[in-house]
Amino acid sequence: MKHSRVVCVLSGGGAKAAAHVGSIEALAERGIHPAHYVGTSMGAVIAACFASGLTYREVLKRVVGISRRDVAAFSPSAVLGPFAAHLFQSQPLKKTIDRIVPVETFDGLEIPLSVTSVDADTGESVIFGAGGRQDVALADALYASCALPLYYPPARIGGRTFVDGGMRAVLPLDVAELFDPDILFAVDVGPSLYAEPPDKELPVPAMLRAYGQAIRILMATQTEEVVARCRRKNVPLVLVQPLREQDATFAIDAIVSFVEEGYRATHRALGKWLGEGHDSQDPGTLQE
Repeated sequence: MKHSRVVCVLSGGGAKAAAHVGSIEALAERGIHPAHYVGTSMGAVIAACFASGLTYREVLKRVVGISRRDVAAFSPSAVLGPFAAHLFQSQPLKKTIDRIVPVETFDGLEIPLSVTSVDADTGESVIFGAGGRQDVALADALYASCALPLYYPPARIGGRTFVDGGMRAVLPLDVAELFDPDILFAVDVGPSLYAEPPDKELPVPAMLRAYGQAIRILMATQTEEVVARCRRKNVPLVLVQPLREQDATFAIDAIVSFVEEGYRATHRALGKWLGEGHDSQDPGTLQE
């Protein structure tokens, strides 16, 4: 590949962010190594793992070891129904981030990382790490990027309140463009307007389902807009969109299949972009 400075953008998407693990392995198999990572929500957590220097196998082992209670432990206040401040406890997710990301500070990373979040009071997009605030513990910044309203309590850092970066851009291409990319490689597993409905509707309360539908429309529309803006510019964009499924944010039992689909979709996208004719071919399977 002629392009030397690859900025890798990993979207939010909950459990579907496991696809990023397979995508990064597919890049490595082609000799492509990101010079900078930009991530939102769980995409930021996966980016932090690779930016810390962990190998594919090491990241895979950590990710497949996650259980539902590690990221979605119900808050005692959830019994209050519509009067609850949030559904899940923050501590299990924070402990999981601490466990799978081996570095405590942005300075300790081997590859620059930018993590996006949103100031809950102003609505302003905030960057932690490279290009932004680095006076924050890495785990705190990652939790702030994951703190989706209604599901998790907001993060409190330096007297400010922060929520999930996906509230402004689940695929932060605009942020990635700040870092002088030669090429943008982006993996989008966030909400989509074209997502397939689940085969079996999950038993979700009507109010929560309505909230999820609203978030899906807002985030998916934002993604389409930011991709369109990016494509009008001069920097080439390789966009991988491996998963188009609704109601899979907490599908922890499907993590392995998400990793595999990220791997296959990335090989197809790269083959098509490089004119190799691989877009219709099966790149094979990952080795565990």
